[in-house]
Amino acid sequence: MPRQVDHEGRRRRIAEAVCLLADEHGLEGVTLRDVAARAQVSMGAVQRCFRTKEEMLVFALGHIGERITERVQARLAGSPAKSADTALGHAVTEIALLREEHRAEARVWLAFVAQAAVSESLADTLKTNYAALQEAFTRLIREAGANAEHAVSLDPQREARTLLALADGLTAHVLIGHLTPQEAADVLHAHLANLWDRPSGPVTSP
Repeated sequence: MPRQVDHEGRRRRIAEAVCLLADEHGLEGVTLRDVAARAQVSMGAVQRCFRTKEEMLVFALGHIGERITERVQARLAGSPAKSADTALGHAVTEIALLREEHRAEARVWLAFVAQAAVSESLADTLKTNYAALQEAFTRLIREAGANAEHAVSLDPQREARTLLALADGLTAHVLIGHLTPQEAADVLHAHLANLWDRPSGPVTSP
C-alpha cells in the first residue's frame, strides 16, 4: 500500500527551512536546492508543493504570520488581566519581536518586508496581515478608550496604524543595535500609557 504523504505538513516543513536559510543568508540566499537539503526532502518534493520560488516565499511569509498570531492568542489567553488596554499591550509587545528568543524571527520578518517592496505577491500578503492587525488594534483601542477612567480623545484607527508602524520600527532599531530590547520596550510602553492619558476634546485630522 503506498505511503500517504502529509502534504500540508511537508509545506510547513519547507517553510521552516526557508526561514532558517533566510535568517542565515537573507532571502537572496534561499534557493530551491538549499531549501530541499535543509528540509530533508527531494527537489521534486519541493516543486510538487510549490510551483515557483515566489509561491514558496509567500507561503513561508504566511507561516511566520500564523506563528506570531498563535503566540499573541496564547499570550492573551494566559493573561490574568482581560482589560482591552492590557490585551493591546500584550499583542503589540509580541508583534514587535523584541525578546532575544524572537531575534531570528525578527530578522526573517524584516527580510520579507524588504523583499515585499519589489514583490507584489509578498506585498499583498503583508497588506492582508497588517489589515487584520489594524482591525484588531482598532477594536481594542476603541474598547479601552470607552472604559478609561476619564474621557479620552483619540482616533482608534489612526492610533492602530501608529502602533503597527511603531512596532515594526522598534523591531528594526533593535536588530541594528540602535536600541536595546529594554529601551525599545520602554518606548512602546510609554506610548501605550500615553494613549489613555490625553485630555478630552475633539479629534482633528490633518
